[in-house]
Amino acid sequence: MTSPSFSGHAHQPHPHAPSPAEVPLRHDWALPEVRALYELPLLELVYRAQSVHRAVWKENKVQLCSLLSIKTGGCSEDCGYCPQAARYDTGVKAEKLMAVPEVLDAAKKAREAGATRFCMGAAWREVKDGPQFDQVLDMVRGVKSLGMEACCTLGMVTDSQAQRLKAAGLDAYNHNLDTSEQHYGEIITTRTYDDRLKTLERVRNAGIGVCCGGIIGLGESIDDRCQLLVTLANQAHHPESVPVNALVPVEGTPLQQNQRVDALDMVRTIAVARILMPASMVRLSAGRQQMSDEAQLLCMLAGANSVFFGEKLLTTGNPEFAQDMALFAKAGVKPLEPNVDRPLSQ
Repeated sequence: MTSPSFSGHAHQPHPHAPSPAEVPLRHDWALPEVRALYELPLLELVYRAQSVHRAVWKENKVQLCSLLSIKTGGCSEDCGYCPQAARYDTGVKAEKLMAVPEVLDAAKKAREAGATRFCMGAAWREVKDGPQFDQVLDMVRGVKSLGMEACCTLGMVTDSQAQRLKAAGLDAYNHNLDTSEQHYGEIITTRTYDDRLKTLERVRNAGIGVCCGGIIGLGESIDDRCQLLVTLANQAHHPESVPVNALVPVEGTPLQQNQRVDALDMVRTIAVARILMPASMVRLSAGRQQMSDEAQLLCMLAGANSVFFGEKLLTTGNPEFAQDMALFAKAGVKPLEPNVDRPLSQ
């Protein structure tokens, strides 16, 4: 399938990225050359990725992002990895959409902890117009008023919904391709690959930043893994943010028996993503908490410059948050400052 051009709106680079004129970007990658990159000796691959990273991202800084599930469970999709699918017995109970003040209180706490981007996720197959969508728009406006970047992941959207999200101030929309088109049908049957590409096109045409990546560990081949990166890199505009997730097998889902991803596979995937998409944020996402400190730092050396951190910020004394902060301090990794009009101290 030919990737959509997403040409309906001018490309807006990530606010922390260098000018596209300074970065040689390619959109014509072929699977054999990407597979060859992936299979380089690991240290050679990391060296190449770090060289690209240093040439583009001059500072040794990482963007800290916080994720909140604003509507949990009860999803009608059949994504084989997801505990929020209503058809799987995973112990996740369906909950109603959170109230706007509750979400903004969580955003404030995330901001105080150092997050500059706040992502709100709802377990929906698609956005439906009405009071709930209006609430989400209010959440976006509220997060922006706090001086944070606002991101949403709400499933499929229409052109008009994407435009309303943009008008509310949404900076980024997350909608992952998950895997290659060839392997996709083994994981999901309730939504097509083309559905996902069309959602990305609507988001891009509305002028919203695209956050799109995938998951490794879904039983895919190395070619599938590389083809996903080819599909992302050959879009007319690279996604501003590319999350790389490792499957965390959940009991009750069809993929519960899958083996955990080897950390070095994450390093390879991140390194290739960095080489293919030099000016994109590459985000070390799901599965990070199961990785050692050394593996996480190797991912950063390979080009990851964004993480979801302290994902349970509402819990006082959260050990995950404390571990994250200790790791960053020990390694001398500093967070990116927000690129917004309102300072975070307000």
